[in-house]
Amino acid sequence: MENQAMEECRAVYLTAEDLRVAASILYNAYHDDPFFMDALYRNDTAQYEQKLRGAIREELNELWQQEQGLIGIFSDERLIGVACIATQQVPLGEARYWHWRLKMLISAGWQSTQAWIKKEHQIVESLPNANCGIIQFIAVSTNEQGKGYGSQLVKTVLSWCDEQPHLDGVGVFVSDAGHNKLFANHGFEKLEELEIGNVAGELMFYRGQNND
Repeated sequence: MENQAMEECRAVYLTAEDLRVAASILYNAYHDDPFFMDALYRNDTAQYEQKLRGAIREELNELWQQEQGLIGIFSDERLIGVACIATQQVPLGEARYWHWRLKMLISAGWQSTQAWIKKEHQIVESLPNANCGIIQFIAVSTNEQGKGYGSQLVKTVLSWCDEQPHLDGVGVFVSDAGHNKLFANHGFEKLEELEIGNVAGELMFYRGQNND
């Protein structure tokens, strides 16, 4: 099934017209994510969902405007998987631009924005050097899971990473055992254990070919 999925899908950079569908895929995939539940949920499901939609929308728009790695995999003409990589060529964590902070504050609230900044700061501080990226989002459409697309999406991210001349690798914070196994199977190594807010997980890292 995985080989069939690889033959049928294609990977391309997302266009501005793809961002709405990408945001929907990410919203469904991250709806129950431990970090977002910890950072955004305040005993009000409707408010949480509104904040999550807003946070994903603002981050996608920011990554797009900053020309960061926004990759999609398509089956025929349908976008079915999304990966978003931020490099330290743009400010992350506590160095985030004020316009991003303001938009995120309006969309997700002060505490949620601060939680996002602290998460990025912890990850950036734990990466080997400033020439490393962070996988901000990576997800396959819920009705397309279990078909090998997730594996193909990770491979696409690694190929993208290897093609970037000034990128030594990419890190990702993982708090789910299944996701941990997926990344480990594709060459990610555990850098260290992190506790982000109330969520424990591991920072996993792929050392790109430029770092050999």
